[in-house]
Amino acid sequence: MQVKGLLFDAYGTLFDVHSVVEAGRAVTSHPQALSALWRQKQLEYTWLRSLMGRYEDFSAVTESALIFACRHLGLPASAADRRRLMEAYLTLRAFPEVGEALRRLGDLPCAILSNGAPRMLEAVVDHNGLGPHFRAVVSVDEVRTFKPHPAVYALGAARLGLPRDAIGFVSSNGWDVAGAKAFGFSVAWVNRQGAALDELGVTPDLEVRDLGELARALGR
Repeated sequence: MQVKGLLFDAYGTLFDVHSVVEAGRAVTSHPQALSALWRQKQLEYTWLRSLMGRYEDFSAVTESALIFACRHLGLPASAADRRRLMEAYLTLRAFPEVGEALRRLGDLPCAILSNGAPRMLEAVVDHNGLGPHFRAVVSVDEVRTFKPHPAVYALGAARLGLPRDAIGFVSSNGWDVAGAKAFGFSVAWVNRQGAALDELGVTPDLEVRDLGELARALGR
């Protein structure tokens, strides 16, 4: 990948969405199951809302997914329980290598391009002290649809001020990798779990296990 700037996905790429497991222990003895279903429905709702043309910001989508997950799993979560779980999304942990990798990549202009609502992104970036590494934190809220819609990737390119073929897009989500590659970005897939590549007719330019490996691959 020969790139002049980098766009990073946030959830699952920079921040561990399953760090909500700790908060989930207050409502279930199986918090991993809650976290997995919550994340699954959160993503499904973004895709469905985009297709239906019925946008709600990521905070509302995330809460709807949480309500569904609790109901499906038979968890008697109160409004206060749900509030605590939603607040956990504002303090998700960054993956351990993220800060050092971003420091090594600091000679490249970097930005976040995320489904997250502006308030959610501002909170989690500040909580992890990552703000100085990014020129911009860009939310899909500006175009009122979710990834992998091409309008979202176009927004990221515009905010970095670079042509799409000069930008490297970094994501741990296979569907996001496919969307970004189809748009015209060079793409690095952070395949933390050793997952199989989705059969969507596109291949990432680079596959790495974490952001430290990405920095090494880019010569940093």
